[in-house]
Amino acid sequence: QLQLAESGGGLVQAGESLRLSCTGSGNIVSIGNMGWHRQPPGKQREMVAIMTRGSRATYADSVKGRFTISRDNAKNTVYLQMNSLKPEDTGVYSCSAAITCGTYYIDDYWGQGTQVTVSS
Repeated sequence: QLQLAESGGGLVQAGESLRLSCTGSGNIVSIGNMGWHRQPPGKQREMVAIMTRGSRATYADSVKGRFTISRDNAKNTVYLQMNSLKPEDTGVYSCSAAITCGTYYIDDYWGQGTQVTVSS
């Protein structure tokens, strides 16, 4: 069964760091773009960072210089290193991926999400 599983969330204080991971499993042939998104409490989901299969990255302005996205194509895994965390970074972080699974292509497959809470 196709799955994207996130891990690494938690409760930290402002200024600290967290590293999120998201790994795809199932009958995956290849993965194109992989990305991280977050939904702050009471707000809509927003893009945090996206990386192409060739490792070209795009970041939201609010995280530039603090967050770094990376991926390991051999492991079907994308990471998000989050440094200098701020209370406004609090939210549910979800990964997404464009996946070729067997003979199917899914442009926007999502994980369940992991909670990140940053206290002041």
